[in-house]
Amino acid sequence: MFAELIKYRELLYSLTLREIRVRYKQSFLGVLWALFVPLSMMLIFTFVFTKALKFSGQLDLGGMPYAVFAYIGLLPWTFFSASLTGAVNSLVANQTLVTKVYCPREAFPLACIASSAFDFAIASTLLIGIIGYFHFFTEWSFSLHASVLMVPVIVLIQILFTIGLGFLLAMGNLFYRDVRFVFSVGIYLWMFVTSVIYPLESSKPLYNLLINLNPMTPIIVAYRQCIVHGQVPLDGGLLYAAAVAVVLFFGGWAWFHRTEPKFAEYI
Repeated sequence: MFAELIKYRELLYSLTLREIRVRYKQSFLGVLWALFVPLSMMLIFTFVFTKALKFSGQLDLGGMPYAVFAYIGLLPWTFFSASLTGAVNSLVANQTLVTKVYCPREAFPLACIASSAFDFAIASTLLIGIIGYFHFFTEWSFSLHASVLMVPVIVLIQILFTIGLGFLLAMGNLFYRDVRFVFSVGIYLWMFVTSVIYPLESSKPLYNLLINLNPMTPIIVAYRQCIVHGQVPLDGGLLYAAAVAVVLFFGGWAWFHRTEPKFAEYI
């Protein structure tokens, strides 16, 4: 499967480029729209939690400003959500290529994930500006630690988890078209049971166990630990997320590849 995908790497590159071009075609801001979703959500949640409801003082943010806390959570979550939103409909949207041209079908969901990774890279640059603002113009101080070198590892874990889940969603939506509608609701609910816009923790061990069964929770927490707190998150939570990501990546890809001959019948 790896060898075949490498053989068709130019197709994957072309599909990814097409996804990016279609997304920003005839738009005034162009790729700057990649900043819009995480930035706008960060501003909205910052206003709600710090001005309207004034909950920020009651949240354990580890000393960081709420805007920094929220953006570090929203940045990878937006990448995760956008990737799966594109992947779930990738096979159905490319039905002509799926039925009439031979190629590794996993290229279609992978192209959606790769194009979202492009947006993720652009939106990540804004995090430097947000941290710089609060460091120089507020009482909060930021220190750069060697732990930021761990961030690419966390990104890799998230990508493996996203790809595996993307394969399953794309395949499921091909066989049952209502998967896309269930997912569109579920992905929003999923954000609120993940430590994206507020820390999720409980004094009861059972509740904490249920919270951390969600692999995205330790992944989001690990970003904050590496970037802000200077901690290397080699704890059970991230190791669990990595194990789930690896199993889902290889298991989802193998199932996708095994079911691929039936795709043309259901398209």
